[in-house]
Amino acid sequence: MKKSISHTIVFFALITIIFTACKKDKKVTPIPEPPVTSTASRSDLTKDSIFLYAKEVYLWNSSLPTYEVFNPRSYNSPSSHINNLNAELFEITRYGINSATGKPYEFNPDDSTDTKYSYIEDLVASGKLTYVPASASSVGLDGKGNDFGIGNLVAVGTNSGKVVVFFKSIFPSSPAALQGLSRGDYFDTVNGRNISNFTTTGLNNDYDFINDALSSTKTTLTLSGTKKDNTKFDVNLTKSIYNSSPILKDSIYTVNGKKIGYLAFARFSDDKNAEAALNTVFAKFSTANVTDLVIDLRYNGGGYVSTAAHLINLIIPASANGKMMFAETYNSTLQKLKKDNNSILKNQPLKDQQGKIQYKGGKMVTYANYLDEPYTVAENTTLVNKEGSVANAIKAVFITTGNTASASELTINSLKPYMDVKIIGETTYGKPVGFFPIRIDKFDVYISSFSTTNALGEGFYFAGFVPDAIKKDDYRYDFGDVKEDCLKAALSYITTGGYTNSSQGQTVKVNGTSVSNKSITEKNIFNAPSFNGMIAIPKMK
Repeated sequence: MKKSISHTIVFFALITIIFTACKKDKKVTPIPEPPVTSTASRSDLTKDSIFLYAKEVYLWNSSLPTYEVFNPRSYNSPSSHINNLNAELFEITRYGINSATGKPYEFNPDDSTDTKYSYIEDLVASGKLTYVPASASSVGLDGKGNDFGIGNLVAVGTNSGKVVVFFKSIFPSSPAALQGLSRGDYFDTVNGRNISNFTTTGLNNDYDFINDALSSTKTTLTLSGTKKDNTKFDVNLTKSIYNSSPILKDSIYTVNGKKIGYLAFARFSDDKNAEAALNTVFAKFSTANVTDLVIDLRYNGGGYVSTAAHLINLIIPASANGKMMFAETYNSTLQKLKKDNNSILKNQPLKDQQGKIQYKGGKMVTYANYLDEPYTVAENTTLVNKEGSVANAIKAVFITTGNTASASELTINSLKPYMDVKIIGETTYGKPVGFFPIRIDKFDVYISSFSTTNALGEGFYFAGFVPDAIKKDDYRYDFGDVKEDCLKAALSYITTGGYTNSSQGQTVKVNGTSVSNKSITEKNIFNAPSFNGMIAIPKMK
């Protein structure tokens, strides 16, 4: 007998419902159902489900063809099931075209064979919402890490041809941090091998050798180098599990009579990991009578919308209380289906930030039946609910790079209507869209589902935010060091209204050899896998 779409989605899209034997809903969505037969494989039904969910929730779903034209089951190369699903998702994201560029909204300039926003996470048996990278470990959105604690590395060539590698970030409480390593330190030896060659291939190339040494399969690492104070270090690191704060650094400066608070924020992790840490920092700012802020988001790829809202409420002036913070906009199909109570999202269980299914009145809560308001701009608006006692911040300066994305950009954009906001550094990633996890069999599919705008209706920053003052990431100095170019320019703007001239292009001594931090041999050689996105997980009322 031919199955309905609702049967297909319930059985193959929700692994949790499979095992709890929930009753299937006979009301189906007005989307043409696929040719389900008794011979359809689990793999084929998973591909069907991904396409059917995309037809309903994808932000640019109106550009998608019919099921018959797209033919999701055609993605069946012998490589692997997850590769087939990724190929299908990639093709789905080719249809929404940005008229400003003539390319898909999800065109990835760093890798044209990959999506820029949407992705699939193979859960296997986890059930977690946190990001679990495949090739190398990193800190997840729950604050848990299982690695050496090295975030970003950049190699710099000297005038004599020697190469050294600077730490751009180290995760708090990690093995590397406990050994005293920090941003601005550099090394020249890895596992006994001197770093000097980035031109050969394979592991003979030092770039590949370092990435291999930092991979998730490795448990030990030895490094030799020089700290910022020119003292030498030799450390032996052992991979371990640790809990890491999202606060990389916080400081308070008194400059020209002004009290300025500085916060370097690593990620918009879940409320359990982030909220108390943020509250502690802003309590310090309040006690010190801080009136202006510098928020360093240079490597912050985003995370939870709820954590972004919390940070915004801590920063925003009290005069904005009760006004619009930001709005989320979903596609017209989803708005209509929600209104008609006919969305397949009623099969998607709502989970908290630790991945636990939510229940209310003894019944499982789904995205559709929880969200009483959510699919129109007027109804799906987050209002300012001022928190903390930093009530009247005047200026907020954000430090950014191309790694600043999603919830970070949402924070910047939401504050613009209410205070003097400036950006210093490099153009941001450009991600004004977000998603929520859709469980399909043993995968969580994160497909772009909503866009965000601020109180002035401003959004759509797909090309990123261009800084008010362009400054290169000055990795020679630690977070919060007033000699660092971006922070120096931020303090200058707050106190004088102008930006300092850049000191970049000058040199720093490395073992007696001058190294330019603007050298043509500069090469970003390692970026720890980290979450890049904006997850909307509504809280239970």
